[in-house]
Amino acid sequence: MKFSEVDEQTWPELKPFLDTCLIPFTGLSGSETPWEATAALERLRDFMDLAEIPFKGRLVTYPAIQYGNTEDIKLLNEVCHNVKLIGFKFVVIMTADVELSKEDVPESTLVLSRRRLEGNEGIPLSATVSGQISEMWQQES
Repeated sequence: MKFSEVDEQTWPELKPFLDTCLIPFTGLSGSETPWEATAALERLRDFMDLAEIPFKGRLVTYPAIQYGNTEDIKLLNEVCHNVKLIGFKFVVIMTADVELSKEDVPESTLVLSRRRLEGNEGIPLSATVSGQISEMWQQES
């Protein structure tokens, strides 16, 4: 579910079920051509589909953080902290093009970096994403 689909009136009713915030991180630098920026956004969208579609009853996708690299993670970490303060129990960062880990964003619950996950030969990316999200929920329950 997108953040824009949740309104003030339905939030109290939905909040117990929507306990996970998904924060997309594009990692653009500003040096991309328009078509390179488009391709980066499409890769991130396709990667996010692997979580948003199967888990749409439990995830709320927040606006993406578009710019930044691994040295600029402070803002991403601060956003994770803040969404926990408003009631999300889990915060998942998804990035298609940046090699990022949970250690880089300690306020997150899980970091899914497509570049890192593609190294799991023989396991479909969709299975890896679903497995890691399910495992996160089981460990924290």
